Amino acid sequence: MKTELTGRQPHFHPEKRHSNPYRALLYFSLIVGGIWLILQINSGTVEPLFMPTPPPTRTANSFQVEGQAAFEAGHIGAAISAYQDALSIDPDNIDLWVELARIQTYSSSLLSTDAERIERLQEARSSIEQAVELDPDDSNVLAIRAFVLNWYASALQGSRLEIDEDPRSLLNEAERDAARAYTLDPNNALGLAFYAEILINQQKWAQAEQYIIQALEIDQNSFDVYRIYGYVYESQGYYRSAIEMYQKAVQISPNLTFLYIRIGRNYLALEAHDTAREYYERAVRINEQLGIQDPVPYIEIARAYTRDGHFFVAILNAEQALRFNPINANTYGQLGSIYTRARNYEDAKPAFRCAIRGCTAEENEVAERVLGNGVDVEGLPLTSLTVAYYYAQYGSVLAALSRPAENYCPEALAVLSEVGVAYPEDEVLQSIIQENQNICSRVGSARSSD
Repeated sequence: MKTELTGRQPHFHPEKRHSNPYRALLYFSLIVGGIWLILQINSGTVEPLFMPTPPPTRTANSFQVEGQAAFEAGHIGAAISAYQDALSIDPDNIDLWVELARIQTYSSSLLSTDAERIERLQEARSSIEQAVELDPDDSNVLAIRAFVLNWYASALQGSRLEIDEDPRSLLNEAERDAARAYTLDPNNALGLAFYAEILINQQKWAQAEQYIIQALEIDQNSFDVYRIYGYVYESQGYYRSAIEMYQKAVQISPNLTFLYIRIGRNYLALEAHDTAREYYERAVRINEQLGIQDPVPYIEIARAYTRDGHFFVAILNAEQALRFNPINANTYGQLGSIYTRARNYEDAKPAFRCAIRGCTAEENEVAERVLGNGVDVEGLPLTSLTVAYYYAQYGSVLAALSRPAENYCPEALAVLSEVGVAYPEDEVLQSIIQENQNICSRVGSARSSD
């Protein structure tokens, strides 16, 4: 091997490497960058490396789709929650407010007391007012507002809850909204249908039928239109035609239990009790599939069996409704009515007492027997819906049970006096009051003679 001669004395130490200024600059930059990154992480400006990837944020549209699917499935509570979640992300979305108000209004039909229904309709009213603020000249907004106000007015009409609003004024306001929605868009089928529903409540039959026919010509795929067409017929006593329209609504939306309730009630009006119960039982099965504990279908089944004199089965269904909602005073009233029809006045008395006067958990004999424990119940106010079924019956039961040794007449006369003051011109109620006053007079005379 040839060795190159350089003239320098050989040595065996490694040669010194000369420093590279570019490399030094790179190291300096990395050090400064690292210090900056640490400071940013500590201040929260930059997230640490290798942290778990955050889950994807849901959009308002995804909640809207979920709400639509839940409503179509009949899970109305879930639908309301989904739309509320969507609005928490996109509060300026008019369509979301409109649909939420519509669903909230429909959901009120699944509630069994005046207070619950009115509270839900007030929520619907609040929702639609948000849409009105965003666009007061939108035909859909005005149509749904008319729908909400109409149902709210109807709920107030049958209630004596202390709410300082005039149902007639609300109904007139609903009509104005529906008329304006029609002016803005004459082809808005929902607007026409809701207009027809309002006109029925104002007993303007011919005009209502004109509008609902026009709505159906525009949209033959809307369950709302068929539902209202059914209502137009039902309100005029055309029960078979009403059933036909409600059934078409069911074909479009087969999981909405309130449609089956409407069909059942029309069959009851036709004295077809077995068929009515079939439709109520369909509502029960839908709720069971969805895991919904809704007492309303059981109450309807109990009423149908009571009308046939099958009191034992009626009581079983009413008690099932009570298990689902043990604080619902209306269910206690239903039980009291069934017991009264079965001439079981001893069990009717505590049921009516909880329904009308309310009762504490310790006083609640019905819940103790059915549930194994008592619950507090707030009594129902005296209204046109409760007076005949509960108040008059309770007074009659107390009078019937009164004896010289065990006299319930003071409470009976107090209840009946409330009825007499509230309904002085109702001849049927006044005759019931008079009859029970006579019974209590005889009880009082017997005690005096003893």
